[in-house]
Amino acid sequence: MVKYLLLKHYRGGPVPVVDYGSMDRWTPEEVDAHVQYMRDFAARLEETGEFVDEQALSPEGTFVRYDGEGRPPVTDGPFAETKDLIAGWMIIDVESWDRAVELAGELSAAPGPRGEPIHEWLEVRPFYAEPPTVIE
Repeated sequence: MVKYLLLKHYRGGPVPVVDYGSMDRWTPEEVDAHVQYMRDFAARLEETGEFVDEQALSPEGTFVRYDGEGRPPVTDGPFAETKDLIAGWMIIDVESWDRAVELAGELSAAPGPRGEPIHEWLEVRPFYAEPPTVIE
């Protein structure tokens, strides 16, 4: 089994197939349907043993970097550009890259406005694996 991170971005990735705008412009019913799709998807993966974790993130945040000993961290301002923010993630533990891509494709079909699939781009990233320990 290999763990993969499925990243949902507020903005970023290739040009959207259909631009439904940000969720803050969706109706409460549309947001609820989207979130329910995500919950149902996760529940199905729990049954197969492929689900590890998921979290949604707030759009607020900033980039921070070290600026030298004894100096305060440097930030880029109160917010990072929204295209750089991650909206949330799901961690899956699956047999293969192909299965990770298959599941990301399904997750991309979560509904948006008018209940239509949003066709969102998801970033699929394998977890870095430690090389096997060789015992001599």
